[in-house]
Formats: sequence, C-alpha cells, structure tokens
Amino acid sequence: MSQIQNKKTAVRYTIITPEQEQRRIDNYLLSVLKGVPRTRIYQMLRRGEVRVNGGRIKQSYRLHRGDKVRIPPVTVTVTDTAKPAEPHNYLLERVRDSVILENEDFLVLNKPSGIVVHSGSGRSFGVIEILRHLRPAQQGLQLVHRLDQETSGCLLIAKTLQCLKNLHRALKAGDIEKHYIALLKGHLHAFAIDVDQPLRKNTLRSGERLVEISEQGKYALSRFQVVREFQAASLVKVHLETGRTHQIRVHAKHLQHPVAGDNKYGDKDFNKSIRQAGLKRLFLHASRLVLPASHGLQALDIKAPLPADLAGFLDHYI
Repeated sequence: MSQIQNKKTAVRYTIITPEQEQRRIDNYLLSVLKGVPRTRIYQMLRRGEVRVNGGRIKQSYRLHRGDKVRIPPVTVTVTDTAKPAEPHNYLLERVRDSVILENEDFLVLNKPSGIVVHSGSGRSFGVIEILRHLRPAQQGLQLVHRLDQETSGCLLIAKTLQCLKNLHRALKAGDIEKHYIALLKGHLHAFAIDVDQPLRKNTLRSGERLVEISEQGKYALSRFQVVREFQAASLVKVHLETGRTHQIRVHAKHLQHPVAGDNKYGDKDFNKSIRQAGLKRLFLHASRLVLPASHGLQALDIKAPLPADLAGFLDHYI
C-alpha cells in the first residue's frame, strides 16, 4: 500500500537561460514547481517570497536571460511507492554518444535530430533532463542556448554557474560565431545573400510557436552562402549574426527558398518530392561554434560533423 507524505524543499536559485527568457514569472514557476497548487504559487509572488535579482516582482514580470530567481521552500506531496519516470535506453544512448567535446566548464553535443532540448509541450525528457539522468552528480548542468527538436548539431551545456554567465555574456555581445548547414529549395539568385528582416514570435492558442517577419520584431541577420547546387535544391552555409527563434527557417522562407523538410515554414510539394528522394527530416544542422578568447572563455573552434542520415542523402541526391 502506498503512503502519502508531505516534504518541504529547500530554498533554491535558478538562472534563466535563453530558451526561458520572455516567459512570465508565474508560468515559469508553474512549470518548475509541478504539484504545487496554483494558489500557493500566486501567494508566494504576492508576499515577495519569490525574488528576481534580489528584488520583488509582479506575477506579470517577463524573465530575461541571466535573471537569478529565488524559489522559496515549498511543501510537495509525494507517494513513496511512486517510481519516477526514466528516459528510455534509446534516448540515453543517443545523448551519451553525442558528446563531441568536454572540459571542466562545459560540454558540447552533436545533438541528434528528433530530441527536444528540454522537457515540456508533452515531452517528459529533453537533452538536459537526459544528461542529468546520465550524470546524477552533475544536476547543475544548464542549457546555454537551444536548438529546435528536428535540428541537429552543436549544443552547449554549461557545468558551472560562472561558465553559464560567461557564455551568456558572449552570446549577448555577439562574440560567439554560429554556423549552420542547410538544404534549400531551388537555386538562390546570388552566391552569397544577407537577410536582415526583423522577427517577431507569436504563440498560437494551441501553444504552437510561430515566427513571422514584422517591423515590430527584433533585429535578425542571417548570411547565406551557396556550397553546392543540385537539380532542385541548394546546399548552403548559414552564418547567424543573431540568434532568434526559427531565424534560418523564416529567413529562408522569405527568400522563397525554404529549408528542405520544414513542415512549419516550408513548401509542401518540395517537401513531398524531397521525402520521396529519401530525406526523412528537416535538413538543418548546427555545424560549428567559434568561442572567443574573451568573457572568461578560451578560444575554441568546435565542429559537429554532418549526421550520417543527411550525409547519406546528399551522396545519392542529384
């Protein structure tokens, strides 16, 4: 017979990562304090028990990258016989085998396509939860940035709070180079094209995020360079000068050369033909990160090889 117990947690502090910024503080607390009644969470906010950067905030406050959030002690109800869910062995193996660089401050994954970077939206486990499961002594691992579920490639994970702050400062200053490889529909009108259209995020009623070009959006710059042309597509390198959500995919759509396999912003007929040719996923890969010798960081040029499924597709695609 199971026993129900009430347990009180200790005060804890979290640092807001890029993928968490712009969330309302109340929604953020609801996601990290699962099982705590909504009334208690709003009570904590009214009483000032929750602090951001040492100060009181309203429930409508929107989080910023690098914010330090104080989460007060809370009482949670647990069942002692309930066995916590665990990631499937398949996920554990894929994430464990994807580490391409590691030092005392951070590690870099060649993130597999099909795995989200963090839990939520119906996903119990993302890369960060899987890593913490694989490394129980390193529960402080934090995502430095994010990649879409279907995008593969370089993903930075900080081991220490200081490293997380250093990397966030470098990202905010634009001092970390981010390079991608993508397959686009058709042939671009020039060998090199810059797209600097501003982007605005929208969240639909269903919860789906959709990004659009808008004068009210944030500045965004993508530099496209053709590597190779096929009969109906072009392989390109993309250098991101900014890191907005879905930036490459929306800018490629703006060029009228959407990314192959993109079910959100892509071309349905092109996607169907490319799928029949053997492509089973979004052809977008974070191929390279270049870290500066500043912001407390060591200069590094990190490269993630093109996954076997994408490389194999190119070998047979005409």
